[in-house]
Amino acid sequence: MARKLILFIAASLDGYIAKEGDDLEWLLHTEGEGDNGYMEMYERIDTVIMGKRTYDYVMEHTDSFPYPDKTCYVYSNSEKGTNEHVAFVNEDVVSFTHKLQQEEGSNIWVAGGAAILDAFMKARLIDEYIITITPHILGSGVPLFLVNNPEIHLVLKETKRYGQFVQMHYEAK
Repeated sequence: MARKLILFIAASLDGYIAKEGDDLEWLLHTEGEGDNGYMEMYERIDTVIMGKRTYDYVMEHTDSFPYPDKTCYVYSNSEKGTNEHVAFVNEDVVSFTHKLQQEEGSNIWVAGGAAILDAFMKARLIDEYIITITPHILGSGVPLFLVNNPEIHLVLKETKRYGQFVQMHYEAK
């Protein structure tokens, strides 16, 4: 059985995952509850996939790498090789991830960003969508979903409230 690809992400009510300039500061000023469901998802994965902009943001805004116990891949057009935390991937994101899904292991978390998510959606690779809606209308920024996606039918598994956040958990049919 193929490993599931899980999108776990927060978005504003109007569908943005970051403000202009990749600003995520607005997320930190929202009253949540506990870890807002993060550990529940984190315990279900053994691999993290992210784009270079997401990786750069994480490295600039944390004191230490937040996923040391997971295998991490960063898609990049410029960076090559590996460092102590991640392997940089320069090949086609969809092909590489499809191969990764066939390997032994647990689920794979799509941590961001929008371009990688867009490629996965167009290839219908996302198995679970765990989207946490924040009480913000940003008006502009980095959209969660880009344009011209295929029609994808989902099944609602559950909703949860974490303070001012509402989390929706869907599975692809």
